[in-house]
Order: sequence, then C-alpha cells, then structure tokens
Amino acid sequence: MHPKILPVLIAVVLAGLWGAALGFAHLNGGIWFLDRVEATMADLRLTLRGPKPAPGLVTIVAIDDETAQQAGGYPLPRAVLARLVGEIARMQPKAIAIDLLLVDPGPGDGDALLAEALKVAPSAIAAAAVFPEDRQAAPGSGPIEGVPMAERLLLPQKMFSDAAAIGVVNVATDQTGTPRFVPMLFRSGGRVETSLPLRAASIATGTDPVIEPGRIQVGDKNIRTDIGQALPLSFYGPRGTIHTVSAADVLAGQIDRGLVEGRIVVIGATVTGGGDVFPTPFDPVLPGVEVVATAISHLITGDSLVRDRTTRLADAGIAVVLPIVMIGLLAWRRNAAGLIAAAAVLALVLAVNMLLFRQGIWLNAALPVAAAAPPALLFGGAQIWLGRRRAQHFATQSALLQRIQAPGMGQWLARDPDFLAEPVRQDAAVVFVDLSGFTGLSETLGPGATRELLDVFYDMVADEAAASSGVVTSFMGDGAMILFGLPQPEPVDAANAARCCVSLSRRVGRWIATLPAPVASRLGFKIGAHFGVVVASRLGRGDSQQIAVTGDTVNVANRLMEVAASSRKPVAVSDALLKSSGRAPFTNGRLSGPTRTALRGRAGTLAVWVWQETA
Repeated sequence: MHPKILPVLIAVVLAGLWGAALGFAHLNGGIWFLDRVEATMADLRLTLRGPKPAPGLVTIVAIDDETAQQAGGYPLPRAVLARLVGEIARMQPKAIAIDLLLVDPGPGDGDALLAEALKVAPSAIAAAAVFPEDRQAAPGSGPIEGVPMAERLLLPQKMFSDAAAIGVVNVATDQTGTPRFVPMLFRSGGRVETSLPLRAASIATGTDPVIEPGRIQVGDKNIRTDIGQALPLSFYGPRGTIHTVSAADVLAGQIDRGLVEGRIVVIGATVTGGGDVFPTPFDPVLPGVEVVATAISHLITGDSLVRDRTTRLADAGIAVVLPIVMIGLLAWRRNAAGLIAAAAVLALVLAVNMLLFRQGIWLNAALPVAAAAPPALLFGGAQIWLGRRRAQHFATQSALLQRIQAPGMGQWLARDPDFLAEPVRQDAAVVFVDLSGFTGLSETLGPGATRELLDVFYDMVADEAAASSGVVTSFMGDGAMILFGLPQPEPVDAANAARCCVSLSRRVGRWIATLPAPVASRLGFKIGAHFGVVVASRLGRGDSQQIAVTGDTVNVANRLMEVAASSRKPVAVSDALLKSSGRAPFTNGRLSGPTRTALRGRAGTLAVWVWQETA
C-alpha cells in the first residue's frame, strides 16, 4: 500500500467513528454541549426565517395590567374569572383553555361560580407537574417511551376538574430559558396525563388523540413528535402575533364576536410580575400563555417543526458521512483548493439545513459541524504542515462562545446609546423583595398613607441596591427586582447580591418595627435570590425605554420568595448563589439548608437555603 494512502484511510476510519459516536448519542437523546449550540443556531434560523402570520384559529384573552387594576389586583377574584369564562362561552368558542393554576380554594362563593361557568362551554384547565431532580424520563416502550415522569401533579380543585378537563402546562426549556418543546404526555405514578395544548386541541376537534410512537393524531392532523412525545415549537413572532385581546375588554363586552366564535380561546396572565415570561428569538419577554397558544396552533394546523426519529436518523447519517467526505476532499487536494472544497461542502450542508428548516423540517445544525470540523481541521492542518513545513491555524470561533461585555447603567447609556440594543445573555444574580400583606393593608390606609409607605420602601430598596453595587431594574407595586451583573458582570456579583439580601432584610425588618402597631402587625416581607444565566435587553422606543431582564434565573428568584414565605423566614436563596457568594455575607444570622424544594410551575427540585437574623 502506498505510504500516503494509509494515513488517509486511518483518518477516514477515525472520522467515521467520531461521527458515528456523536450520531448515536444524538439519536438517543442529545449531547448537552451540542444542545446549547444547537439552541443558538435554531434561534438564528428562526430569525433568518423571520416572523410569520399566526393561524387565525386561536385567540388569547390576556389578564393584563388593566384587567388586574379594574379587578382590584392579581390573581383575579374567582368570581371575576367566572364572569370572564361566561362571557367567552356566550360567544361560542370551540374550546376554552385556562392557563392558570387553580389549586387553592378562593374566598366566598367565587369557586362555585367558576365551576358553574366551566360547565357552560367545553374547557380545559391547567395542572402542573413537579419533577424529581435525578430522573425525569419514564422507562418503557411504545407511545410512552421517554415521556417525562413527574414526582407528583399539582391538580386543580376537584370542583373545577369535575367541570372541565385538565391538562399539564409544563414546557421544556433550554439552558437559557427559551422554550424548545412542549411535552404532550406526562406520567405520575400509575396515571398518564395529557398536556394542556393537546387537551384543548382534542376538545376543539371533538376527537380523542391517537397516540403512537413518534406521532400524535389530532383530528385529521398527523403530528410528528420528538423523544418523549415532545412537540417542537416554532414561534410565529413577538408577543401579540397570536391575536390577543384584553380580558378587561371581554368583561366590558367590547370585543368582536368573530375573535371568539369558532376559535380556541386561551386565558392566561400577562400582568406585570404575575405570569412567567420566556426569551425567544423574536421577543425577550414572551408571555407563557403565548407559548401555550403556539403549541395549540401547531396541533390544530400541523405547522410545527418536524423533529422526530426520522430526522434524528438523518442527523446521525450526516454526522457519519460528512466527515468522511471532508477528509476525502482534503486528501484529494492538499492545498487551499481542498480546504475551499471541504468548506463548500459544509456550507452546502448548512444551506440545505436552513432551506429544510424554512419548510418546517428541523435537522440539527450543530451536529454536522461538530462531526466534520474537528477531523477536517486536524487532518487538514497536519497535511498542510507536512506539505509546506509551516504551521497553519484554523481559528473559527462561534458567536455563542464570544464574551460579551456589557458596560454600566447611567453613564454607560450616556456614553454608548446602543448599550443593550440587542439582547445579551450572561451570568447575573437576581434579588426579589416583596411586602407581604400590603394589598389588604392598602385598602384600609387610603391612597395618601399607602403612597407614603411605598415611597419609604422604594427609597430603602434603592439605597441598599446602590450600596451593594446592584441595579433596581423594576418596581412592581409593593415589590422590586434588583440585578447584579449589569452593566458588566463581575466575580463579586453573587456576593454583592447576598450582602444586599442581608442588609435589606435587616433594614426592612427594623422599618416595619417602627410603624404603628395596627400597620406593623399586618405587614411583612420576603426576599428571594438566585444566580445563573439571564437575558438582558432594552424594551420600548424613543424616550420610553426600560431595561428588561428575563430567563429561568429570574423566574427561580421570584419563586424563592414563596419558599421564604412558606418557611416563615425573611430570605431564601438558591444553592447556586450561595456557592458563588460564599457564607461570609450570612455570618450574622442563622443560615439553614440546603433543602431540596419544588418550585411552583418548574420541573425538578432546587437546593434552597433560608436565612434569618439572630438577636
């Protein structure tokens, strides 16, 4: 055998084995480091595709700020929600999906009124799955293979589940908090529950779904699903792309009947601080109800992305063949021509990938790059070094791996008008603080005294945030959100956030103690903090702009206030924040934990610490 052929054959075999290993791992669920790159490349392909009109089959009725203001706060009183459902039912929708958790009893006769309203029109209400930390996929074969296995389900009250169907509302997000899939089935114990989108679509079509491995038939639509009966999401555009009307307008009888009649109506919260929001390629703060409505539209029209066993097999085949072809081209022409030919083949594969994506077929774009680039670069570099006796550098760096430095707030915005003009993803610490009992207290204090209390509270929050190098990104009624990591991430962000939690807890607690007894006895506070990846951006136009920070880190920090309240401690922080900050900020007090805790509306559990000042 010619001495030049043997190294080429060895390189071809090794490249094929490398591609086969990646393809096999992808075929059986994915590779964590490639999944993150693929998420970014999926966002890029969606952005290049651009927004598209949503099918006119779904209408969102949003419980927005105006609705909450008119109803006297959020959550809406059950009697108001019952009247809203009744008004929608009167306009004869195909189905009503309620993206709200109704697990706790409400005051008065509101629950009974809502249960009666749910009986008027075909409807489905939300449940939530709580997952264990160590295992989320169900064993077995057939249609339920790989289906998420929940530790337990948070179900609506029985009077509601007797009046309406139930569906699980959880979505599957990537590491940045962007929803990528909606699982269609969930297991818990011996029962299998369908998702809220699938339940609503089945009610609307008047048929039971036919569930088979890798596919679900809804009416006359055959929907192909990914591993674990997961429905891939293809966002239509920014918030409002799916027709959205205010619940306040529905209650006032000020909407066109045609927006409801014969459609699926999804009721959900978009009120500030009252509902989950998610970053997407088109909108950094897409309401969770629009994610649910997107999944329902996919099931009714069949326009979801196709990513199933067949596309994964195609991905695996490309991962094996492409590196072999690349090595062959580089061996054929051991010069710049071979490099150009190999790059042209890879570019052609990616171009075809993009064209298929525009047609609704989701082939993995990160996998062929990961399969072909390392063998091609190693072989090509070695050949050029041997042929020309000089080193060649092939430095291709993904935009995902580039470090983005975001400069400061006030002075940085003055110096750089384009600061955060495009969304930025980075590590940051997020702190939420909220006054407990303030809503009921404000009803008795009157507007003047209420404003004075809030002014003092806001000043304390702003002072403590500034003292700890944090930035108050928003005040929300009787609460606030503080960010540590803008304008520029620093190694001490988590420690600064921890110090802020402690100092804010002490100052607010002492302030409450100075208030008159009738006020102090009804007022409390809670603080939650988490450290992780966030998406920071600027919203608005012209002179009306604000900095928005979203992502799973923000949602977790917000939920940790509930943990603090249920633990009867002023401060609850995640283990991620404590590991980054150290224990030093919490030395003058009692720090307890970690405790594995399930957070409302979030899969799995989280290690949580609680802190309380000691005398």
